[in-house]
Order: sequence, then C-alpha cells, then structure tokens
Amino acid sequence: VSCAKSQTPANNNVGSIASAVTRYSIPEEIPEGSVVTNLAADLAKDLGLNVADLGSRVLHIVSGSSKKHFDVDLKTGALFVLESIDRELLCPNSQTCTEILEAIVNKPLEMHSVEIQILDINDHSPVFPGKSQTVRIAETAFTGSKFPLLGADDPDIGSNSISSYKLSQNVFFSLEVHTDTTQRLSTELVLLKNLDREKQSMIRLVLTAVDGGRPSRSGTTEIIVIVLDANDNAPVFSKSMYKVLVPENVVLGATALKLNATDLDEDANGEITYSFKQSQKGISEKFSIDSSTGEISIIGTLDYETTSAYEIRVEARDGGATPLASHCKVLVEVVDVNDNAPDIKLSSLLDSVREDAKKGTVIALITVQDKDGGKNGRVHCFTSQNSPFELETTQGKYYSLVLSGMLDREVTALYNVSITAADEGIPPLSSTTVLTVHISDVNDNVPRFPEPSINVHVKENSPAGAVITVVSARDIDIMENAQVTYSLLTNSIMSASSAVNINSVTGEIYSMQSFNYEEIKNFQFQVQAIDAGLPPLSSIVTINMFILDENDNRPAFLPPYSEPGSVNTENIPYSAEAGYFVAKIRAVDADSGYNALLSYYLTEPKGTNLFRIGNSNGEIRTKRRMSDNDLKTHQLCVLVSDHGEPSLSATVTIDVVVVESMDDVRPSLRQVPIKEDSFSDLNLYLLIAIVSVSVIFLLSLIGLIAAKCYRTDGSFSGYSAPVVTAHPDGSWSYSKSTQQYDVCFSSDTLKSDVVVFPSPFPPADAELISINEGDTFTRTQTLPIGHLMS
Repeated sequence: VSCAKSQTPANNNVGSIASAVTRYSIPEEIPEGSVVTNLAADLAKDLGLNVADLGSRVLHIVSGSSKKHFDVDLKTGALFVLESIDRELLCPNSQTCTEILEAIVNKPLEMHSVEIQILDINDHSPVFPGKSQTVRIAETAFTGSKFPLLGADDPDIGSNSISSYKLSQNVFFSLEVHTDTTQRLSTELVLLKNLDREKQSMIRLVLTAVDGGRPSRSGTTEIIVIVLDANDNAPVFSKSMYKVLVPENVVLGATALKLNATDLDEDANGEITYSFKQSQKGISEKFSIDSSTGEISIIGTLDYETTSAYEIRVEARDGGATPLASHCKVLVEVVDVNDNAPDIKLSSLLDSVREDAKKGTVIALITVQDKDGGKNGRVHCFTSQNSPFELETTQGKYYSLVLSGMLDREVTALYNVSITAADEGIPPLSSTTVLTVHISDVNDNVPRFPEPSINVHVKENSPAGAVITVVSARDIDIMENAQVTYSLLTNSIMSASSAVNINSVTGEIYSMQSFNYEEIKNFQFQVQAIDAGLPPLSSIVTINMFILDENDNRPAFLPPYSEPGSVNTENIPYSAEAGYFVAKIRAVDADSGYNALLSYYLTEPKGTNLFRIGNSNGEIRTKRRMSDNDLKTHQLCVLVSDHGEPSLSATVTIDVVVVESMDDVRPSLRQVPIKEDSFSDLNLYLLIAIVSVSVIFLLSLIGLIAAKCYRTDGSFSGYSAPVVTAHPDGSWSYSKSTQQYDVCFSSDTLKSDVVVFPSPFPPADAELISINEGDTFTRTQTLPIGHLMS
C-alpha cells in the first residue's frame, strides 16, 4: 500500500499530553489487512519515543468515526486496514475524505493525531437516475426548442467524476451541455427538425455520461421522446367509395358494411365518430350506422324493384378540440331476388271475333312485365294448349294474341284463353291470366228441318183455318242469323196457297178450306225456311198431305136396284133347290177403307127363313127347298151397311115371286134387252166409270212425273194404303190406295161388272182386306210414319 506522509508540528499548548498530526493518504478500497504504515516507528521517530518502550506503554488508536476502519498491530506497531473503505460511502458528496485517528500511548499519556486521507479512485461509473427517461414534446414544437434532461451522478470526484455527455446519432435532436454553479454538468435536448407524431410518435435516444478517470467509465440512459399529438390529421377512410351488394330479402338488422376510418392522431384527436350526412332522403329509414364502429345496418325493407341502389354519404369526425372530418360514399346495390311474379296486363282486346276470321288475326295486345332484373326479369309467355290461339312477340315486353286455327261459333262460342308468364328465376315464378274471347256469329248455317219431307194426315171435313201441322227449322246460328221465317213455295205441284197457308213466324200450317176426300185424296207442297242473315240462307221441306177419309157417304145401290123408292121383283121356280141364286145386290160407297167396306143383311117375313144373303157379296140364295106352306111372294128387305163409325146404311126392297116352272122365270139380270138406239143404265154407268178412270189415270201420271222433280226421295215411302183384291170365286176386295172396286159375279151370273176408281199414287206396301166366299175377311195393314190430324 502506498501512502503519503505529512506532519504538522505538535501543539505545545496541549499540556502534559504531547500531540502531533501525522497525515497519511491511502486510496480507497484497499483490501483488509493492508498496512498503511508502521505507526510505532513513525511515532518513535516523530515523537522521539523509544520504540522498545511502545509495547510497554500500550500503543492503541481511537477513531472518531462510528466504524473502526483501522487498527494497530501491537507486536509490530503496524497501522493496518481493518475494513475496506468506500470513500463514496464514507464521505458522500465531499471533495475530500479524511478519517482522524488518535494514537495514544500511556506512561506517560501521550496522544498523537493521525489523519488518514482517503483518496478517490475511479471505481464508479456515471449513473443516471433511471434506465430511461421520457421527454414529452408536442409535435407542434418549433425547431431550436430545448428540453432539459436528467444528468448522471458519479460519486467519484475530481477527474474521476463526469467529464462529458454524448447523445446517440439522430436527425431530430442535438445535445447541449452546460456547467452549473456547482460545477455540475447539465444537458438539454435541442430540436433540430419538426416532429410529426403520425410519422414517428416516439424517438429513442441514448445519452452517455463519461467520467474523467483513467480508464474512463461511462453510464447510459435511454431518452424516450414522446411526440405529443396535435389534432393535425383528419380521419381517413380506407376508400373514398365503398360498394356493397345486399339482397333485397336481407333480414332486418343485418350488417351491410363496416366502415374503417383511421386518424393518425391519438387520444381524443383520434377518436372517430361516424354519422350519415344530413339531407339524404330515405337513407335514415333504410339504414343506420353505429357511431363508434362505423357498422352500417339494414333497418328498413329493401325492394330492388323500387330502388335498386342507395348512395350514402358518411362522415367520420374526430374528437379534437377543433374536430376534423372526412367523408366517403357508400354505394349499396340491392341484389335482385326473384320475389316478383311477372305482371300480365291487357292492353286491348277485341269485343268479339268473327268465326270466319282468318289466321293471324290479332285478338289482343298484352304487356308482360317483371319488376325483377336479370334472369329473374326475363319472361316467357305461352297459352293454354288445345286452343286456336297463340302468342307472338312484337317487341320486348309486348305480345300479340293471334288466331292460329279455325273458329266455329256453333262448336265453341267462347274461349277462356289461359296466358301464363314465367320468369327464369330459381325457383321460377309465374302468373296466369284468363282472357275471355267471344266468337261472333256469321251466317254460315242454313235452317235445317228434321226431315227432308213430312207426311201429314188430315181428316176430311176439317174446318177451314184449323192448324194442320207445325214445321220447325233449326238454325244453329244466333240472333238475326237464326231468325227463321217460313213461306210456301209457289212452284209446288199444285197451287197450295188456295188450300193451305203458313204462319211465317211460328211455322204453323193451317187449312184454307175444308177438304173432301172424295175430291182430293192427297197433294204435295214445299215450305221454305229462310234466315235473316246477310246473305240469307234457306232450306226446303216437302209436305206430303194425305186426306183421311171420314164416313160421310152412305152406301148406294147400283142398278137395277138403284132407283129410290122402287120395288124390284125377282122370280124363282118352285122347284129351286137350296142355294138357288135369286139375285145379286150391288152397292158402292164413295168413302174408302173401312168406311167403304160394305156388309149386306137380309130381312124377310117372319117365320119364312127361306133366303139368305152373302154378307160381303150381296148374293141372295135360297136356304132350302120350297114347301107348300111357303108364300108365293116374299118381300125381302136388303140392308147394306158400311164399317165406318158411326156406320151408314141403305135399304132396298125386293119381291121374290115363286113360279111353277122355269119357263116363267124372267131373265131379269141374265137377259137384259138391248136397244140399238140407246144404252141401258148399267152401261151408262160403266161408260162414265171408264172415262173417269182414264182421266184420273192421265192426271196421276202427270202428277207422278212432277212429284219426282220436286219432292225428295222417299217422301211417300212411309205410307201405304189398303189394297182389296178379287177372288175367282166371285168375292170382291177393296184397295184404299187405288180406290178400285172389283165386282165379280159368280159363275152362274150372266156377266161381270167392274167399277174402278184409281189413285195417282201406287202403293209400295198396302193394307190388305180379303173377303172369302165364307163371308169372313182378314186385314193386314202397315201404318205410315206421319202425322194424323184428328
């Protein structure tokens, strides 16, 4: 251990205690046990003491400090370091550090001061108050501004204390060092360049304090420069325009978009509040914005068809004392959802379409719209199947309903045309409307009678004006095209207008006269039915009128018994056998059928019972041989009666005279005298009948030819009249269709008489009445299909 020694003279005024000050200097921090000096030797030398006596005089030291740092080795007298000394601890904040020791020896008591100066060594590095220090500087600070820093502390002194400061390299600050009144160094940051918190909110610097020791020691601290914000930045949106797609069926409350605005400022200057700009019509009803987060939510129902897009102006404002704001646009495009079915509107529709309209005729104009867009708004239209209509696209959303087939009002008078419009959405939506198309009538149907010909039967003697029949023609057209009027055609076979007339509206045919079967048995005329259309259409029906016979004629006897009130005489021989022919009674009836079918009855004197008469042939014969009791003259009453209802009859009286021999019998009918200059009554009747037959035949032939020209086929096919045929045994028959009477005498009569009344219409089928010689008859009849007027 090196030490420096100095000595101060002793103070003689101390008394009996001799004192002197011996100074030593030692560096601090010397190890324990280190010998400062040989105090005993120094004292002996300085004080003139005998070294040998120091042991007996008990050398010891007393320290003035509370802690003993030094001590004396009594054997050697060496002053050594009892405990290492830290000058900075022992003498803080002092430029000098001295520890005073009192060296005391006894016998005699003597005290000697020893002053040990603790020399500083550079054992401490500069130390800043903390590892870092923060300096807050407003970003608006001007260049040249100074900001004091906390300096470092170095407990060493002198050259070992802080001698300089250094600042890490940077562009913003420089370091300015000052010496204060206490000779301590102080430092300040000098602003060289304007700060911008938004670019660099914190600047980290390193301040180094260096002492003057050798070697030098240093200490560092971090200078954290906090750039204080000034509200010099407005909020900035990440985009000037935001675009968001929102389906129109979005749930209310859903988030459409979250805006993000940033403000480079901090604290209140950077706190952003979002809001909608004022005077945006309809925006606040549809959208809301969270003022803190910038989240835009849907609060109202969106409808693409009403508004397809919304432009929203949003403001972001900071919380500075003088707030700054910025704006952006938000374009909300409403995405179409297929929520609208196509709308079909009828632009025009014909009141009615003529049934003879041509193909391609435009019936209606239709507008089809779909409020949706894109595929959802693309529409396809079609009509119902099996209809004579189709749709044609004219332009865009317009369609024409045109006629594509033939119309027939009589088949279908009204069409309910179903028009369906479907869009291309997924799933597709469709709508349907029904158009009622009325078909107007065209006069394309003639009035039609149920049958081409009608057979009508009218009883003779019916009063004039009576309705004979009613004809009806049906016209399946409507209105005036179906209004049918009736008329008689003037080109009929005979002039029917004098016999019948027709009600033009009702079709009732009524007689203009009372018919007589014996004068006219049938006739034919035509009725025309014509509609009121333009041009009018017509059809014709043939009316076959048959007069039905009534029993209005009594039977009439033919000569020689035809003279009214005459009494006829016939002679028979007394020897006449049973069955002897007496006379033949002939009668005719102008009626026909059963009304002309005659039966004969005989009345003779009571109790005679000698004669009989053929019921159907009128032959009077004997029943038995004559007897003596029989009268010589027999008055017979012959009654002929027809089969009408009620039946009519006629009578004739014949006196039968019984003679003795055949020579007395007068050949009444068998030998009729013939005069050359005149005819008998019978021949006259026969001549008239023959002429009548010829005339009627000719008229009938002409009528048949005319009927074939004017009537339809089969007009009389349904009607047949009764036919009476003759038998070779002398019976007779009657034919209603020919009005022919065949009268044949039996083999024992002198001659045959034939009376014929022909008819103009020969029968196809007939009612047959046959009478055999047994006076019985059979009847077979096929009735016509027609109308029988009673």
